[in-house]
Amino acid sequence: MPKFLVQAKYTSQGIQGLVNDSATGRRADVQSAVKAAGGQVEAFYYAFGEDDVISIVDLPDQITAAAFSLTISGTGAVNVKTTPLLTVEDVDKALDLQMKYRAPGE
Repeated sequence: MPKFLVQAKYTSQGIQGLVNDSATGRRADVQSAVKAAGGQVEAFYYAFGEDDVISIVDLPDQITAAAFSLTISGTGAVNVKTTPLLTVEDVDKALDLQMKYRAPGE
């Protein structure tokens, strides 16, 4: 199942929700949403800095990941950035593909 890095930043509204729900409660809600989408949460961490939450989730496909991200961002409580993750083996396969490309100015 494809993996995705989900980076989230709470809005002011989201911080108030976090205070009301607790960090454990928010994690449980995310796990429930991911499970309902046919996936699972591999890791879920709170962080300092640009992101408030960093998570790695397994989801069935990119469409499901986009729906997940759009649904969360659509609440207005959280801004989400979702990045597809590649395994080392995936990158090795990509390196084996011969692509034709001319760089600008060549």
